[in-house]
Amino acid sequence: MMDVQTTSAEAILRAASASSAAEENWYALYTCPRHEKRVARQIEQHRIACFLPIYRSVRRWKDRRKELELALFPGYVFVRVALPDRLRVLQVAGAVRFVSFNGRPVPLPNGEMESLVSGLSSGVRAEPHPYLQVGRRVRVRSGPLAGAQGILVRRKDKFRVVLSLDLIMRSVAVEVDESDIEPC
Repeated sequence: MMDVQTTSAEAILRAASASSAAEENWYALYTCPRHEKRVARQIEQHRIACFLPIYRSVRRWKDRRKELELALFPGYVFVRVALPDRLRVLQVAGAVRFVSFNGRPVPLPNGEMESLVSGLSSGVRAEPHPYLQVGRRVRVRSGPLAGAQGILVRRKDKFRVVLSLDLIMRSVAVEVDESDIEPC
């Protein structure tokens, strides 16, 4: 079974510091659905640094319960590679393409990737959550305001949802926990 990351955090951070001469960057590799673990294993066999964050989830069926290890970002494996070497990665079975803009793979910010690698390797419990953007319309999923819809705003460290009563042209902002809201 795979651990939280495919390559150890220490090896990834060492590679990050040694790679400045080789111009290696982190890239998001899009994979075939549910092929993340297989792709990560094959990339490692080619001795290329990769990172596959996973989490444990308990699934229940009528007759049993099972703990599964699932990709934290379904459909993606993170790869640290020099741009000219990207063909070696794309030849792996199950690899589809790099996340690109105007046909060129876009590198991920090193700081974000290093914090993700070190945070997850230190045992921080993480699980997927819908991507929420300030200014986006959201629905309160649980709590006393369950079912209410509004606009997500952020004030200091807290999330607020602005609920509007269109008929009287008035709004109210309520503080909510991020886990209690979902995109509409």
